[in-house]
Amino acid sequence: MTEKNTLIEKTDICVIGAGHAGCEAALAAARLGLDTVIFTVSVESIALMPCNPNIGGSSKGHIVREVDALGGEMGKNIDKTFIQSKMLNTSKGPAVHSLRAQADKADYSKRMRMTLEEQDHLTIKQAEVCELLWEDEPVKRITGVRTYTGTTYLCKAVVICSGTYLNARCLTGEAITYTGPNGLMAATHLSDSLKEMGISLRRFKTGTPARMDGRSLDYSKMEIQNGDERIVPFSFSTDPDSVQKDQVPCYLTYTNEETHKIIRENLDRSPLFAGVIEGTGPRYCPSIEDKVVKFPDKKRHQIFIEPEGLSTNEMYLSGMSSSLPEDVQVRMYRTVPGLENCKIVKNAYAIEYDCIDPNQLYATLRFKNVEGLYAAGQFNGSSGYEEAAGQGIIAGINAAMSVLGKEEIVLDRSQAYIGVLIDDLVTKENFEPYRMMTSRAEYRLLLRQDNADRRLRKIGHDVGLVSDEEYDAYLKKEELIDKEIDRIKNVYLGAAKENQDILAGMDSAPISKSTSLAELICRPELDYRKVALLDPERPDLPDAVIDQVEIEIKYEGYIERALRQVKQFKKMEQKLIPEDINYDDVESLRIEARQKLKALRPVSVGQASRISGVSPADISVLLVYLSSR
Repeated sequence: MTEKNTLIEKTDICVIGAGHAGCEAALAAARLGLDTVIFTVSVESIALMPCNPNIGGSSKGHIVREVDALGGEMGKNIDKTFIQSKMLNTSKGPAVHSLRAQADKADYSKRMRMTLEEQDHLTIKQAEVCELLWEDEPVKRITGVRTYTGTTYLCKAVVICSGTYLNARCLTGEAITYTGPNGLMAATHLSDSLKEMGISLRRFKTGTPARMDGRSLDYSKMEIQNGDERIVPFSFSTDPDSVQKDQVPCYLTYTNEETHKIIRENLDRSPLFAGVIEGTGPRYCPSIEDKVVKFPDKKRHQIFIEPEGLSTNEMYLSGMSSSLPEDVQVRMYRTVPGLENCKIVKNAYAIEYDCIDPNQLYATLRFKNVEGLYAAGQFNGSSGYEEAAGQGIIAGINAAMSVLGKEEIVLDRSQAYIGVLIDDLVTKENFEPYRMMTSRAEYRLLLRQDNADRRLRKIGHDVGLVSDEEYDAYLKKEELIDKEIDRIKNVYLGAAKENQDILAGMDSAPISKSTSLAELICRPELDYRKVALLDPERPDLPDAVIDQVEIEIKYEGYIERALRQVKQFKKMEQKLIPEDINYDDVESLRIEARQKLKALRPVSVGQASRISGVSPADISVLLVYLSSR
């Protein structure tokens, strides 16, 4: 750490990286009144979408809603810039319903940049941060950052959101370029500073498909994929009527045996299979080479053709990422129906980058060995814009709380998908980029995308990111929900012929005795809207209120059971483990458990129970030790 700076600036918080994590972190800190500087290698990369042109999707849509409920920006931004919207999994239960919107990439980035530029207490700086500054006494504490051009920024907290830029290199066949995504400059200096600080790094990899000139595609050979007739906004603050607009279609096509033959014949030229790629790729977002090799019996794979925006002809080939050489890519893509004459605008490529083992973090996303240093996004070994934003807002809030001397927040697994995401990152061994899925959330019936405001709005308001106006709107919605549920449970119908005829018309069994509307709604063939003919006194309510009333009544028994499970979960989370515990003093712990507990230093018995290698028997031993202590 040589004193080579020529200029010294002072601020409260520095955020390194202006991707989806960095934007949420910086906005959260600035909106809480702290002077914040956000650094980016290029202002053109603010909220860049270097891969898929969409926000949301299965489980990811839940996270976007949660970010919004806490007072974040992603939901508001996509509501302003989407070109198609669709609620996924509607044929299944409400726990897995998830919103997904195609974004206008350029517009999304442009609007987010403007949001940052107009935010009080926030400064955008185009510069590469090459060094972290810290002091060692009395504890290791962050004191600032230094840019490549020599300027020192003294600060009280730093949030690293470097995405896929650290020591990045892009690979297309034998061609390797040492750049970040989309040909942007890589960050090549910060990794050394992190290592010097004692932070361990690892190498991960991800990939992206080619972009096509839309004019060269034959859409008549593809299946059209339209958006929803009635659009549901992401943000709880967005007026649903304001997002009803004409949408742009997407298309579906498939690979075939000829496609797979070309891929198999050229695997030796794929850096993924030739051993050139060092990093580990995401299991749940494999390249087309991976799919062909791992699923040899599958005759075809889905390919979604998605527009990149309204001001470009570029089309994104979702499901067909690759790192094969350019000549192979051309031949491969042209075997797909509708792509026979395709022209590639941007080649597919794989990208490798440095990131951390997130076991080095607390659930607050602060590094365990450095006070004032936080991390979020793909730097933490996760993947996806939404996962990044979810971590970003938590890291930004907690960096601000630490500077303000207030208690940091932690969302647990029963409160939010963001809680599941962060808990998985900091307690489990992740040897590949982490992707959120609904199956990872054990309390997913409670963690629905439709009730994110009911779970998290108060936290956002208490922190200071949700305005009084937004919170009052939420409280009014709650009042309407509670009042309507109470009314529905207390409206009883008799076996009058008129009622029986209405039920018969809906293929529902007749009433044999006095029955409440709530009991009728619980019938599989009926719902809140269908029983309107039996409910002439029904008030006119917003769709969001109706949905909550429907779910709370129809799934009441399941929800109550899940709440009992959460109560047991909370008991374990509230059994805190002293920071100074010496696991060598805990007799009868297995060697593996002792090693894992020493390395990860869980804060609660609940967290300890989720560490791989720590068995239920080890937890019992730990509980006995803690009770004796």
